[in-house]
Amino acid sequence: MSANPLTAPEVEHSDDALMQFLHCVPIGLVQTTTDGSVQLINPMAANLLLPLSPSGLLDNLFKCLGDVAPELSAQVAAFAALSGTVVDGLRVPLPALDHQGARRFLSIRIIKLDSARLMATLADVTLEVQREQEGLARQVRKAARLDSLTQMPNRLAVRDLIQQAIERTESLSGEFAVLFINCDRFKHINDSHGQTAGDDVLGMMAERLNSALRQQNRLQHDSVTQSLAARFGGDEFVVLLADLVYGDDVHTVAQRLLSVLSQPYGIRDQQVRCSVSMGIVLRPQMGANADVVLQDASIAMIEAKRAGRDRYVVFEPRMQERARRRSSIESELRQAIFEQELFVVYQPVVGLKNLSPGSGIDRSAGVEALVRWNHPVRGAVSPVEFIGIAEECGLIGALGEHVLRTACSHFVAWKQALGARAPRLLAVNLSRGQLSQPGFVDSVREILAVTRMSAAELQLEITESLAAQDEAVRARLQELKSLGISLALDDFGTGYSSLASLHLLPVDVIKVDRSFVNEAVTSAHHRVLIEATVWVAHSLQMKTVAEGIETLQQLEVVRALGCEKGQGYLFSSPLSEEGLLKWLLQPEASV
Repeated sequence: MSANPLTAPEVEHSDDALMQFLHCVPIGLVQTTTDGSVQLINPMAANLLLPLSPSGLLDNLFKCLGDVAPELSAQVAAFAALSGTVVDGLRVPLPALDHQGARRFLSIRIIKLDSARLMATLADVTLEVQREQEGLARQVRKAARLDSLTQMPNRLAVRDLIQQAIERTESLSGEFAVLFINCDRFKHINDSHGQTAGDDVLGMMAERLNSALRQQNRLQHDSVTQSLAARFGGDEFVVLLADLVYGDDVHTVAQRLLSVLSQPYGIRDQQVRCSVSMGIVLRPQMGANADVVLQDASIAMIEAKRAGRDRYVVFEPRMQERARRRSSIESELRQAIFEQELFVVYQPVVGLKNLSPGSGIDRSAGVEALVRWNHPVRGAVSPVEFIGIAEECGLIGALGEHVLRTACSHFVAWKQALGARAPRLLAVNLSRGQLSQPGFVDSVREILAVTRMSAAELQLEITESLAAQDEAVRARLQELKSLGISLALDDFGTGYSSLASLHLLPVDVIKVDRSFVNEAVTSAHHRVLIEATVWVAHSLQMKTVAEGIETLQQLEVVRALGCEKGQGYLFSSPLSEEGLLKWLLQPEASV
């Protein structure tokens, strides 16, 4: 091809007006055969294609494009063989950079003139591509800081905002607070209604938070920084309360948020309730950076859950030590289960029916299995401390199985060794974490089979707050009852149930909480409550056990009120396996 693209034979015989138009039109034009051979090219096209043809010569458009974009060359060749008329949207990165060192881009649109000829239009779209790339980069940056479900700022964004607030208040007098919010029992919503319902609840929570904070911002219309909420992840939210005027403002806002978020959520024609627990860090107690602040707020939130949920707790530095201890105990508890540092002790349950001061006691009514941990360094670790941690970190299943298997083995051994003097019933505590495990009932069935223990001799104890949870929990309890196991309601009077709802719970035994027994001697109110509990239980064919009996006066009261069984330090403290054997073999003695 000639160096002058307009000297081609086809051009030489063209109309002068057309030649002038081709020479001046502000767009590149190239006419080729269907195999890519160039028949006509105007100066604009030659200039645009110069980076692809440094010598200024262009013999074949397809070959020229194929050198930098092989897939493009193949695409155009395939188009030439078809009956279509237009191929559009082709963009080619040019090998030569602009004067600023940026990549340049060429847009190509090809029109099929007839079976033998193609016409290509060329345009420099470098600025357009750059704008698109910049827009895409902005979208990526925004997406990286935005939660996709709630369209709230995400963990990364709120962390940066907290850091900015910390740095700003170091030089100004403004105060602010950080609230860490976690949904209470959110897993129950997912398990009962499905993950989609859970996502819907989170979306509605986000809307309520944003609405409440818009109201807060209207009250602070002169603020330098606006309060905002972010989704931290999962069922956790973070609120940044900015430019607080008075220190007590945070308590007012926190209480309003607790109220707003605890209102029912409409899910598929159902009303779902989900309270929240909240940890708050105020400016005077804040650490040096956002990560420390968020960690401290999370610690305070955990304290709120431990205090009963549906509340807020303000962070105090001493909480850090408790958090470190919990973390340390969690790690050591895993090792303790593996090293078998945990062991089981047994507190006797005695019969009260024919018991009176000075008479012998019925030592064989039953025993309650209790887990203990003798730490090699810490010494005895209270179950109150490590059971909760086992629940939180997912160890309660392994822990509970160890206790049940051990206790059943010991119980069967006592029967073989003691005959009629062996305990007639074994009681073992059951936790929420165990009940939520899909294979729990099968695990209990397997333990009974392996230890050769009768299901009728096993009593599983649950708290009334757990028994009253929902239909799914009660269905799992019914599965256990179908095995022949009896169920006891532990600590009755301290949870959510009432005497009127006892008939709804699938239990066989009511255990009167020690706090009622402790007050029974001096408080007529507590005696009436115990008497009413016994009366309702008997009317429902349930048995009763009084817990925490420590004095003869307490024994006289609970026996007179109709409790069939009792346990407490008046009879015996929890005993080791060997200690219980000795206790059972003691001759009849008075109380």
